[in-house]
Amino acid sequence: MKDFYTDTLHRLLEQKLIHRTMNILVLCGGKRDQETLARLGFQHVTISNLDTRMTGNEFAPYAWSFQDAENIAFPDGAFDFCLVHDGLHHCASPHRALLEMYRVARIGLLIFEPYDSLTTRLGVRLNFGQDYEAAAVFGNNCTFGGVKNTEVPNYVYRFTERELEKVINTNTPWGRHRFVFFHQLVVPWTRFRMLKNKLWLVLLVLALPFLKIFTLLFPKQGNNFAFAAFKPRIPEDLHPWITERDGKITVNKAWLDERYG
Repeated sequence: MKDFYTDTLHRLLEQKLIHRTMNILVLCGGKRDQETLARLGFQHVTISNLDTRMTGNEFAPYAWSFQDAENIAFPDGAFDFCLVHDGLHHCASPHRALLEMYRVARIGLLIFEPYDSLTTRLGVRLNFGQDYEAAAVFGNNCTFGGVKNTEVPNYVYRFTERELEKVINTNTPWGRHRFVFFHQLVVPWTRFRMLKNKLWLVLLVLALPFLKIFTLLFPKQGNNFAFAAFKPRIPEDLHPWITERDGKITVNKAWLDERYG
């Protein structure tokens, strides 16, 4: 199975929606982000997280910054692009973090997160999935890896396409966004290997061929997806009832006058 992270970035590069020369901020970042972005040739990257153990050199040649995804210290539009890989569901308010990403990104953002599908919900009921990431905290010596990188296991917030579109459009109602989605089955091997009862691992291995075929036929029944949002261009993507005047977004009164008495 392809690496979903690498494959999604590569597809966005091929579509020329992102570029290797972009100034990128990574939230909730780690070594995997550094390795993936370096392998794909991205040049200007700042990797941020809430890990107090960092000294600043861990992700060289990329920069590191101590940042709370829900309250990013950088100003509006400080970066071309912002991305997070499986980090928003560790926030106390994933939607707030999403809009913080939107605020600091000039062009757009990309998130990889758990997907709220019927198959995923069934998997949780059957104990193949989890509502709280206790395993992640256990794997970090019960000291971090939970909500806001604490020792408290976070609730696994799972997203949908429509939900994310509504959040972005509500935040910026004056223009048309471009949304791109990718779906994938991501097998939580680490969690299953940590379980004392190895029967669950055996059942997963037996079920995997059927899961792969099923999600190949029905991609939206995978448990993971990527969501990219690209900001409206001015003036091309303004709604017809909106106009730009003296560098300010405002209502197009002439358009409204033509339609309402």
